[in-house]
Amino acid sequence: MKRIAVFTSGGDAPGMNAHIRAVERTGEKRGLEVIGIIGGYSGMMLGHFEVLDRIRTANIIDRGGTILKTSRCPEFEEVEGRIKAAEELRKHGIDGVVACGGDGTFHGAHYLWQEHGIPIVGTPGTIDNDLSGTDYTIGYDTAINTAAQAIDKIRDTADSHGRLFFIEVMGRHAGFIAMDVGIACGAEYVAVPETLTDIDEMYQRILAQGLDKRTVVIVGEGDELGGALGISKKLEERYGISSKISILGHIQRGGSPTVRDRVLASRLGAAAVDALLEGRSDVMVGEMSGQITSVPLEQTWEERKLVPPYLTELAYLLV
Repeated sequence: MKRIAVFTSGGDAPGMNAHIRAVERTGEKRGLEVIGIIGGYSGMMLGHFEVLDRIRTANIIDRGGTILKTSRCPEFEEVEGRIKAAEELRKHGIDGVVACGGDGTFHGAHYLWQEHGIPIVGTPGTIDNDLSGTDYTIGYDTAINTAAQAIDKIRDTADSHGRLFFIEVMGRHAGFIAMDVGIACGAEYVAVPETLTDIDEMYQRILAQGLDKRTVVIVGEGDELGGALGISKKLEERYGISSKISILGHIQRGGSPTVRDRVLASRLGAAAVDALLEGRSDVMVGEMSGQITSVPLEQTWEERKLVPPYLTELAYLLV
C-alpha cells in the first residue's frame, strides 16, 4: 500500500479537520502518499482528488467544518455510481480509503468494498453519536457543548419572563444530544425519539414547576409527536398552555471543536491508517472505554445504539 485517500461525507461534524490532519500526518510517517477526495462520494465519482501534505493540513485542527467539503450523494446509492467511483479510485492509484461520516457514509463504504474490493476503513464522524461500536463519535462533544451554551442563554429569558420554552436540538433518530443537554441544563422534561412522549406527564411536571415560572423542555428533532412545534401545539390544544419555541438547528454542527473532539478525531484518524496497513477493511475504528476498537461496518447500523436507561432515569429523578 503506497497511496491512500481520505474523505468526509454526510453531515459535517466539528473535528473532521483534526481527523484529516491525523490521517495525513500518520500516512506520511508510514511512508504513504495521502490524497484528499473533495466533496464526499460526489467528488469520488467525479475524480476530484487533491494531494494532501503537511502544508495543506497545517493550522486546521481548530477549525470547524471540513476542508475536504462534504455532500449527500443519491447517485452513489446506485450501482452505476459506485462503478464510476471505483474506476476513479483505481485510475488515481488509490490502494485504500478512510471514510469519515455516519450511517449513510458507512453503507456506501460497505458496498464499495463488497462490489469492488477496494479496501476501506470508516471513522465515526457525526454529531448524533448514534453509531454502534464506539462510545462517542467525532463532533458529538462539541455539539452538546454548543447546544448547552445556547440553552443556558435561553433559560435567562425564560426565567426573566416566567415562560415555558420548548428547545429543539438535533438528533433525527437518536436522543443522545437531547438527553445530555437536558440533564446538563436542568430541563423539566426531555423528549427523545427512543421513548414515547407523554403529554399528560409533561403537563404535570410543568404544573409542579409553576405556570408562572421558568420552564424548559428539551426536544430531540426526531420525537414522534413532531418535534418542538408538534409538542407545543398538542400541549396548547389539550391544556391551553402557550409556549415559546427555539430550534437550535445547524448551529450545533459548526464551531471550533472541543479538546475532546480534537483528540478523538486525531486518535481515530491515526488508527484508521494503521488498520488499512494491517490489511483490515469494511470496518469502523472507534473508541470504547479508552481503547481503540474495530467493528464490521454492518454492525454500526444493524446494532442500534440507544440512549442508556440510566440517563433517562436520571433525567426523571432530577426534575
